[in-house]
Amino acid sequence: MASDKSRVSWYYLLTVILILIIITIIKPAYFSEIYSFFISLLRKMIPVFLIVFFLMALTNYIFEPKKLIKHIGKDSGIKGWVITILAGIISSGPIYMWYPLLADLKNKGMKISLIATFLYNRAIKIPLLPLMILYFNLKYVIILTIVMIITSVICGIITEMIIGGKK
Repeated sequence: MASDKSRVSWYYLLTVILILIIITIIKPAYFSEIYSFFISLLRKMIPVFLIVFFLMALTNYIFEPKKLIKHIGKDSGIKGWVITILAGIISSGPIYMWYPLLADLKNKGMKISLIATFLYNRAIKIPLLPLMILYFNLKYVIILTIVMIITSVICGIITEMIIGGKK
């Protein structure tokens, strides 16, 4: 199965290179724009990836995988759900920054349902709640937040059922 994924990755890379060659031949100015955009994007992403790798290394150093999985693994129970919901709410930064860390945790045994719940709860942002209360009202914000948390758990369970805990 891994060889199929590897093959698809190579086909994708070769397709992108072929498209860039065709664009360079047809419209050289477009290639210059694409290259500038790529370099700009790379400059923005490298610090984020360094932070992610640092966080992954720190997580591996501080938390023993067996202890960590006890809280977010197959038998984590209610404690795992609460930890995941709170972590999703307080998490910050761009979402792509979290993908490698979540993938690493998944490989160590984190349940798929908890990953989905974490991602869903990123929509709840504590710093934005006062502004939301200003535009709507406190009752609306409380009800919406509770519904979002409950729905995140339901979506996590459904995701786990569909994927079946496959890695």
